Amino acid sequence: MPFTFDFEDDHVLEWTATRSDATVQRIDRWSPTFYVQAHGDDADLHEIATLLDPDPRVEALRAEMWRPGFRHDLQELMAVDVDRVDAVTDVAHRVRAEGRPGAYRCFNVDLSPQFRYCLERGIDPEPDAELSTLELAVPERELVDGPITTVALEGERPDGTETSAELEGSPRDVVEGIGGALRRIDPDVLVLSTAELVPRLDETADAVGLDLHLGRRPGWTQLAGESTYESYGRVGHSPARYSVPGRAIVDRSNSFFHTESGMAGISDLVGRSWKPVQELAWASMGNVLTAMQIREAMSRDVLVPWNSWRHEFVKRMDQLHEADRGGHTFAPDVGVHEEVHELDFASLYPNIICQYNVSPDVIRCDCHDSDDVPGLGYSICDEQGYLESVLQPLIDDRAEIKQRIRECDDPERRAALEGQSSAIKWILVSCFGYQGFSNAKFGRIECHEAINAFAREILLDAKARLEAGGWRLVHGIVDSLWVTAREGEEQEDLHELATKISEAARIELEYESEFEWIAFVPMRTSDAGALTKYFGKRADPPDHEDEYKFRGVEVRQRSTPEFVSRAQEAMIEAYDAERTPKAVCAMLSARIERLERGDVEDEALLVKNRTSKPASEYDQYTRTVAALERASDAGLDTAPGQDVEYVVVDEDAESRDRVRLQHEEGEGYDVGFYRELLLRAAESVVSPVGWRRDEIEGYLDSRTDGSLAAYGD
Repeated sequence: MPFTFDFEDDHVLEWTATRSDATVQRIDRWSPTFYVQAHGDDADLHEIATLLDPDPRVEALRAEMWRPGFRHDLQELMAVDVDRVDAVTDVAHRVRAEGRPGAYRCFNVDLSPQFRYCLERGIDPEPDAELSTLELAVPERELVDGPITTVALEGERPDGTETSAELEGSPRDVVEGIGGALRRIDPDVLVLSTAELVPRLDETADAVGLDLHLGRRPGWTQLAGESTYESYGRVGHSPARYSVPGRAIVDRSNSFFHTESGMAGISDLVGRSWKPVQELAWASMGNVLTAMQIREAMSRDVLVPWNSWRHEFVKRMDQLHEADRGGHTFAPDVGVHEEVHELDFASLYPNIICQYNVSPDVIRCDCHDSDDVPGLGYSICDEQGYLESVLQPLIDDRAEIKQRIRECDDPERRAALEGQSSAIKWILVSCFGYQGFSNAKFGRIECHEAINAFAREILLDAKARLEAGGWRLVHGIVDSLWVTAREGEEQEDLHELATKISEAARIELEYESEFEWIAFVPMRTSDAGALTKYFGKRADPPDHEDEYKFRGVEVRQRSTPEFVSRAQEAMIEAYDAERTPKAVCAMLSARIERLERGDVEDEALLVKNRTSKPASEYDQYTRTVAALERASDAGLDTAPGQDVEYVVVDEDAESRDRVRLQHEEGEGYDVGFYRELLLRAAESVVSPVGWRRDEIEGYLDSRTDGSLAAYGD
């Protein structure tokens, strides 16, 4: 089947990968379609036909029977065929502007081009053959104006042909080296460190008088410009997107799924969503989930609304109060606990959706007046909701993949399976939150509320059954429980108990792992437990899993410099070996001494922060502002939502000299700043056993005083 598509003026090129090369088929005519519904007594589709008939972009108008929503019967809508994919939105805007606001509703409008093509023509874009890839990466400094002079490339074909090189030298040498790699590998997919390489390499080739075609035919197209957005209170950045003929582009700087699951995960989701490789690579979790939902909706004759217009059902005051809650959390028992067992409900929220039929089309149905959702009194129809049809295959397939991972001895094959499992996991993770997302195509807030209500009930029931079986709960959050044997009581077999809980909940409670010990970390400002900060040592981890598990502490925080992360890991290992806070502080002292000697490389001290606005809009002169100003001086435009990396040179400076960027040459760093980060990391490790900053500093002072006394003797 074709894996990528090129849209040209009057035709489409379908590219199909084979083991040796790629073939292309020209489709001379494709007319994208959207639909119009007359909504209200004063709306008339004949008027829309009169409006659109003379429009040169409109190729055909016809009546078709579709459902404008899951809770609607088939009705007559107008199908509008246009001459090219980029005309759909413009013509739809013209329709929607007619009559009073909302008189005409449009469907199947804002679908991405390649996904639309596959959906309308019934094409599964999952490749029949393994795709060949060529990765191209450049250092950040190469993105400053000027020709590209340094590129790392690595390519692989399904037949085993490989290429790997570090190209550095004249622009001509770099262009010729890339051209040679393209000829040897003939890649189906270009994996780029940034999509800006497409225009920049073209400019470099032009500057030295050479032709460099990144595609299988000359030319490239900019599909979208860069943009900044805000989601759940966080600013993000979407870089410009490009396409080249006959090849898919994966922009590593803009691909969540490539980062989390690699090409194996991307390929798996392509077949499930029908979003081709390039579109899936830049898509979000919600975007891919929506594509799966769209396929299911269309199979049920339901069209895709352009904008969400679902109202929230009327609720009683007590329902509002009860519904406005999240998943249940038990406060962690701060401290270090021995012989702790972790149990997790397998894909809890997706399984609640499937086991209890929680779906937008059947929640609070008109045909039932039952109390199906605990605490909320919502009814759920007996008819199977569409959401189960989307999610159950994912749940089943992931369970099968996880079993194959456990049985797999081939590291390369296991990595591919783990990529597939990870990709599915993230889709399942998003399915719950997307039900409460205001712009979700098929979401409904009542589903979000019902899922939480079921989850709370399941977790509370599980706690009661575990305690009745002689176990003590030391922490529980949403879908995970940690228990240890209650002293003086006989314990029921934990596996048998988990089986009983699973049967009652209709969702499997999996035995995740046993910990030799686990530490729940208190908050920095109080003795109460931090809900998501803990670390521990697994008793018998599988060969491919880490011995230690970290959550929420500095080693898992993206802004933490590598030097501090590795130091915290060493501190945790020191605690494991000697079980005293002094052992941790001795390790801390050694790291501080190394820091003070100036014996740490810049690469290990890089702080990574995500920018939220332009430098001029920050109220205070932060390290981020200093880094942004230095980047601007160097010709690097860092947009809000992008990361900036730097070494802190002088934390007290109120100028650009406060930091040094990753690519800048220079020496020295602010020992006090990095010492503070080390102290915070150490406090996370020793605070579960009662040591705080004062005790840590006291230990360090005693070592210093002792050393000075010895020196004086």
